Amino acid sequence: MLALGDFLDFLRAERHLAAATVTAYRGDVERYLGYLAGCGVGLLESRPQHVRGFLRILTDLGLAPASIARNLSAIKSFHRFLVLEEGAVVDPTVGIPAPRLPRRLPRILTPQEVALLCEAPDPTTPLGERDRMLFEVLYGAGLRVSELCDLELDGVQLEPAALRVRGKGSKERLVPLGAAATRALAQWLRSGWPLLAAGSGVTRVALNARGRGLSRMGVWKILRRHATTLGFADRVSPHVLRHCFATHLLEGGADLRVVQELLGHADIATTQIYTHLDQGYLREVHRTFHPRA
Repeated sequence: MLALGDFLDFLRAERHLAAATVTAYRGDVERYLGYLAGCGVGLLESRPQHVRGFLRILTDLGLAPASIARNLSAIKSFHRFLVLEEGAVVDPTVGIPAPRLPRRLPRILTPQEVALLCEAPDPTTPLGERDRMLFEVLYGAGLRVSELCDLELDGVQLEPAALRVRGKGSKERLVPLGAAATRALAQWLRSGWPLLAAGSGVTRVALNARGRGLSRMGVWKILRRHATTLGFADRVSPHVLRHCFATHLLEGGADLRVVQELLGHADIATTQIYTHLDQGYLREVHRTFHPRA
């Protein structure tokens, strides 16, 4: 369908969505179009009752609320595109709320567990230097794993230490690095990286054992291997280190807006999930600092 192809081109060129997101949106919209066809309803004839009927079908099929919310988001974007770009008169998704999502608190490690993880790789080998760099930078800068995998050499600044990363929607931000992450990164670039790169012309910071750019799955496997040795593999992923970065900053007293900027969140509501401080910790702070506690 021409409108769907134009919509997907719009997502890539104008909204700069990642390829995986565009693929997901395509599947969601195609599923919706198949439902309308089964009802004998043309796309431009769709009304709110048809959209609600589609969502009920997804619920009956057992899709999780998050998946249903994504389907609705894709359909809403598609119909807005039809109105703005294709001359459609009616947007049948207006006023249809997304399903309520359970508020899931991010799993985190303690600062002591993060320290154990960062110190687990053998720093006397090139791969050990790389692994320590991966963990220190994921935790020390709060990067998404895709941002670390895509990080180029020219995005590294060691004095003052900072990384220029490209986040969601191809938005760039400059993220400062702490002392531990800077030391690990500098050691890797000085010693291990040249050995693995070996004149290949690669410009990525994170490399696999063959000297090519490391994939997100590669980072996950490396992290999992070290965490298994430490006994907490079931609580670790690259994104958990990002959660740890945000939570530990906030627990240390950092301003929420600053953490939002560091994480690259467009909406502060996304950052607020990290304010889930332990109730015992909250009681202790209240008891310590409140004048009438």
